[in-house]
Amino acid sequence: MMKFTGHYLRATLLFLVVLLSCFTAVHAASFNEDNNGIIKGKVKTSDGKPAADVPVILQGTTQATTTDGAGSFAFRGVPAGNYQIIISQPGFANIIKEVTITSGQTVTLDFQLDISRKELNEVVITGTQNKLVKRSSEYVSKLPLANIENPQIYTTITKDLMANQLVYSVDDAMRNAPGIARLWESTGRSGDGGSYYSSRGFIVQSQLRNGVAGNVATKVDAANLERLEVIKGPSATLFGSTLTSYGGLINRVTKKPYDHFGGEITYAGGSFAYNRLQADINTPLDSTGKVALRLNTAYTYENSWQDNGFNKTLAFAPSVSYKVSDRLSFQFDAEYYSGEGTGNTIFFFPYGVNMSRLSAQRADKLNIDYKRSFFNEDLIQKSRNMNFFATMNYKISDQWTSQTIFTNTNSYSDGAGPYFYLLPGDSISRNDQFTDNSKVGVTEIQQNFSGDFRLGKMRNRFVGGLDFFFLNEDEYYSGGTYDIVPSHGVIPTYNDFNRANMDKIYQNGGYTFTYPVIYKAYTYSAYASDVLNITDKLAVQAALRIDYFDRKGTYDNTSGKTGNDGYTQTALSPKFGVVYQIIKDKFSVFGNYQNGFKNVAGYDSSKGKAFTPEQANQIEGGVKMDLFDGRLTGTFSYYDIKVKDIVRTDPEHPLRSIQDGTQLSKGFEAQIIANPIQGLNIIAGFAYNDSKYEKSSSDVEGRRPTTAGSPVLANLWLSYHLPISATRGLNFGFGGNYASETKVVNSASTGIFTLPEYTVLNASISYDTKKFRIGAKMDNLTDKHYWIGYSTMNPQKTRSITGSIAFKF
Repeated sequence: MMKFTGHYLRATLLFLVVLLSCFTAVHAASFNEDNNGIIKGKVKTSDGKPAADVPVILQGTTQATTTDGAGSFAFRGVPAGNYQIIISQPGFANIIKEVTITSGQTVTLDFQLDISRKELNEVVITGTQNKLVKRSSEYVSKLPLANIENPQIYTTITKDLMANQLVYSVDDAMRNAPGIARLWESTGRSGDGGSYYSSRGFIVQSQLRNGVAGNVATKVDAANLERLEVIKGPSATLFGSTLTSYGGLINRVTKKPYDHFGGEITYAGGSFAYNRLQADINTPLDSTGKVALRLNTAYTYENSWQDNGFNKTLAFAPSVSYKVSDRLSFQFDAEYYSGEGTGNTIFFFPYGVNMSRLSAQRADKLNIDYKRSFFNEDLIQKSRNMNFFATMNYKISDQWTSQTIFTNTNSYSDGAGPYFYLLPGDSISRNDQFTDNSKVGVTEIQQNFSGDFRLGKMRNRFVGGLDFFFLNEDEYYSGGTYDIVPSHGVIPTYNDFNRANMDKIYQNGGYTFTYPVIYKAYTYSAYASDVLNITDKLAVQAALRIDYFDRKGTYDNTSGKTGNDGYTQTALSPKFGVVYQIIKDKFSVFGNYQNGFKNVAGYDSSKGKAFTPEQANQIEGGVKMDLFDGRLTGTFSYYDIKVKDIVRTDPEHPLRSIQDGTQLSKGFEAQIIANPIQGLNIIAGFAYNDSKYEKSSSDVEGRRPTTAGSPVLANLWLSYHLPISATRGLNFGFGGNYASETKVVNSASTGIFTLPEYTVLNASISYDTKKFRIGAKMDNLTDKHYWIGYSTMNPQKTRSITGSIAFKF
């Protein structure tokens, strides 16, 4: 296994700094920002509707873009001179307009396509342009930045890729993110954010929606997804610490209403009684199209792939947009998610038991029946989310905009949570941990001001904001042990782990534990970030957040009093980045420093003072490319994350805690999206991560954390659609994921338990026309038996087949 050293990191960073300095010196003298201008405009169809997703090319430069949902486009920082604007739509003649730019000038152009909105939609759907690449994001830096000029690494998973793969959940979509592996499926419990993933050696969940709080406790449905943004590295500076991790964050970008009638109805069915009905319907609510409604909804039912169990979910997400004027607009969204069913079979390891006492120290060597759930399917949990969002956008001037966001999420869970302990002698302890009317509420209010302006000769893109975050925890956990059974073979009492028998235990006072969590926490934050173009190729970013956290004391419902365990903490979170475009809009080198933090309660006995926030600092460098007119895009990066001020047990006073622990996580990530020949698309990713406790208890010091996941991950997806007109719309897909073995138990006292490496392959076929789409997919082609987990062993789904048909209007 390859190792990355501190010498390698320092050499890489030194190389980047020298490279940036050389290019800056060569180009700074000849660059004059004052000569730059702006070209913007709108493209409409023959029936006067905005033309979205239309390619726009600035001839004579490397710049190209596509129109947004309002049909608008813009080119900024255009040097003075004569140009041609080309509107290029597959299957139709190009539209060309001449334009002359003078110093500091803004030129506005309008175009009309000789095609109706309905015809345009059909062209976009059946056209040949590559829609697997999203070249920019307005969320990653809270500014509209192109990926090539953004110093942070992120991966975008588009709705077109999800449609290509017949993806219906965030879990399945995340297969396309390099360096991301699922560790646990969704528990459905209030406050959880869907499944748990590893990223850069740390746990992360999907808890943000359009850049703000948007928690969904159940398995997160993809019905309302426009795309997923997987943002890497500590990101507390712009997104806070509560919903992010040191490995990054997952941002769900949702579908937005548009100004004409349209939609799609989809049915899917397959293995394990899988049935799904999904609808996406959009309609204007007035004659001008300024008020529009879009509704996305889906109902899904599926039996367990094991012998017992089921899950059914409902997603209902209406969205209303209101464009009051060219300056002022509103959007109001709601989300309702409900889930009912049994949990997943998860095996824990008993506390203090050495792994040598088990019959094997690897999941694939244990004597355990893979397709048995070990519980009765009447051990059911119900969960739901009710979320509300409101956004107001106001254009203050040509340079400044204001955005006000309100979000309120409420999650609820009630019911059983079966889980198991692996015991010596090939036996299993069967247990339940239930939630009882547990509720978690989050309210976030955010105000952002964004500007695009010049100071002297240099362009500035600035965002500053205030953020209020309120967390209201009201959860109740309790449970008990039922029995111990063999892990395989004949089990006479197999079906006795059921609702009626557990109720008898609880009625007789048989709670093994009771764990209420009732408290409130408030976070008040302010942040600012500026992207400064020193030249048209060299940009630097600087950002800072100040965060005040006020955690109130825990409420005791037996006494009706609030405890004195509340505390307050203040944290500063800086961020810096630099990007140099060696070839403008095509190839760039970048470096970043990013920070994350976590509020911790308690008192450091060695220092005689309260704990301060735990801190994580990342240094990263790499390259980004967008070559051959978008046929080859990719990123390559090396990162080094150090977490400090970790609370650990005082080795000299075992009953006390000190705050001097450290953890290291470093590695390499790469992603390529290629379109080498017409019709063929390749998405490939690779990641290597080396994580270890650097200063910790002697039991785990120098070892990889059990929450870090697999050190090596890889993903690949190949898709090919036939370019021949007679078979256009026919698409074939094939790919899979690889994960190296991971140690889910790893300490001196308990030994090591390993989940073996795995390769899981998938395939799809679909036929897409302007009126309908049919498709089929097979997941886990080879019927691989494999396990995921952190500190656990979780068997995964066997081979399954799904078919679907969609009608468009």
